[in-house]
Amino acid sequence: MSLAHFKSAYTATAGVAEALPHGSDFGVPGLGAVFSELGGRTYNHGLYRVLHSKQVAAAIQAMESVFPEYRDRIVPFGFDWLGRHFASDLKRVENGQPLVLMLEVGAGEAMEIPASVTDFHNTELVDYADDALAAPFWRQWRSLHPADLAFADCVGYKVPLFLGGADAVDNLEVIDLEVYVEICGQLRRKARNLAPGQSIRNVAFTD
Repeated sequence: MSLAHFKSAYTATAGVAEALPHGSDFGVPGLGAVFSELGGRTYNHGLYRVLHSKQVAAAIQAMESVFPEYRDRIVPFGFDWLGRHFASDLKRVENGQPLVLMLEVGAGEAMEIPASVTDFHNTELVDYADDALAAPFWRQWRSLHPADLAFADCVGYKVPLFLGGADAVDNLEVIDLEVYVEICGQLRRKARNLAPGQSIRNVAFTD
């Protein structure tokens, strides 16, 4: 399946695409092509990144830890500058194609996207980037922080949205993606287990 539309709209600014044997699609039609042509690359200075296929197993474990309600049904393939992961949802299938799920780590929410992995790249990321990747917010952040993001970093919320953090630039910071996912996962699990009326008053992080 062609990814020409995506490639015409996005520029690889770091990384080298990996070469995969035919059929390495993790049970998702078209996903092998995404990894073969885009995997391991950073696009538009960190706006969007595609996982290496060898990172999929760890990404599944990480996302299931944050979102246990999606256990045994997701195959992550990419993530954006805010650390939001995109995955094929094996339980939502249309015309034989699993549809995409956006896992919003900092918001503690998942959003269903009615597109296959190929259409997600060729249509959603091209025609609806403002919604799919929070592109206007990215431009606001970049105007103040012009350095490219490293592949392993994201711009995370200092106080996650699900704990009342503001969806604003001054509540953002560059952080290691793996660390951010782990922190948000722990906090989300704590928040989900609170009794009605209870709240988390203080959050402290230590090295």
